[in-house]
Amino acid sequence: MPFQNPRKITVDTNAIDTLPDSVAAAAFRRLVKHLQHRHDAQNIDLMGLSGFCRNCLADWIIEGGFAGDKAAAREVIHGLPAAEWKARYQTEATPEQLARMEESLKKNAGHP
Repeated sequence: MPFQNPRKITVDTNAIDTLPDSVAAAAFRRLVKHLQHRHDAQNIDLMGLSGFCRNCLADWIIEGGFAGDKAAAREVIHGLPAAEWKARYQTEATPEQLARMEESLKKNAGHP
């Protein structure tokens, strides 16, 4: 069910930019560690629900200035080489998961 906002509360989406870098970095590290612990949270399901996954986080750290390549960035985020993570934890995507991901990605259009 979509979020209902009966009181029409406005949210300043730019407020995240006012956080001190140390606070934002701590939250990011906690998110990454949480995802490293939750192997059952498949990337395809993350994509279907939120439109981003571990691989997106790896791309974003590169965009943020990480000096390594894509493989190194994914290793930072996954906690081990991506190929090893996939072999250990990734399951085959179902048609339903792929469809949810496609619908979710459409919502990302125009979002930075």
